[in-house]
Amino acid sequence: MFDDFYLISFVPILTGLFSALSCTLVGNILVLRKRAMLSDTISHVVLPGIVISFLIFGNLGSYFMLVGAGIAGLTAVGTIAVLRIYTSMDNSAAMATTLSVFFAAGVLMIELTAGGNVHLDVEHALYGNLESLIWIDGESLMSVFDPVARQTIPVELTRAIIGFVLIMTVMLVCWRFLIVSTFDQTFAEISGVPVGIVSAGVALAATLAAVISFAAVGSIIVVSMFVCPPAAARVLTQSFRDQVCLSVSFSAISAVLGYVVAGYVPILLGFETSISAAGTIATLSGVILVCAIFYSKRQRSYDFIDGHQT
Repeated sequence: MFDDFYLISFVPILTGLFSALSCTLVGNILVLRKRAMLSDTISHVVLPGIVISFLIFGNLGSYFMLVGAGIAGLTAVGTIAVLRIYTSMDNSAAMATTLSVFFAAGVLMIELTAGGNVHLDVEHALYGNLESLIWIDGESLMSVFDPVARQTIPVELTRAIIGFVLIMTVMLVCWRFLIVSTFDQTFAEISGVPVGIVSAGVALAATLAAVISFAAVGSIIVVSMFVCPPAAARVLTQSFRDQVCLSVSFSAISAVLGYVVAGYVPILLGFETSISAAGTIATLSGVILVCAIFYSKRQRSYDFIDGHQT
């Protein structure tokens, strides 16, 4: 069963891992800014851009697909801003409206072109295609150092790694600005921090993470990784640095263990087929969040009792 690990599972695990880490890094900022709903919105609104690019260029491996999805994501962010400024809608209503309209438009495009030469469907949009990321020349870890074998690595993994490196680099460079503008916006403005630019950068980073991850892992993992690991880390610590470290750990555990459970446990139990990797990864991230909440409440109860005893 594990003989074909590098052929079948190596690339999907790494793709899911780096996609999850990218979303989680940005998700920490969104959760602290109480804008977690933005991740749900962006992860759905990129669908029309992906479909249009797919129809034009014919495959999901085209980097033009990223451009189309990015344009759709940025258009959605702009639409939300316009609805907030020029209507009586609050932030949540504007995001919910934008999400519904854009995602519905994407689904409609898929359905209208279903009879043509289109290999994209609603299930692909929701669950991604992790299981189909087969590395044809993957025989062992040493295949990574083989130039010929490297050429057959699915492009989704390359995108996921590039996206993770870009987002991590930007966060490290802008760490001070992110912290100041997130925790005390008034002080940040007085100190000369370009709060508007930082906010736009966060939205752009969220769009980048969602766009790079969407085609490979689907919207379910994207949404869960934006929110669940950062939220789980937040209930366990008040330190932003510790929160980021914990959330990244939770995200990695969810991605790797989730894929292993989905792909191998059903077979070990005697079933003929595996289960959805995307659904399992998202579910596991939710389980980690629930466990973190219960652990946090238990620790507070102990601290309360110890405080009264002393």
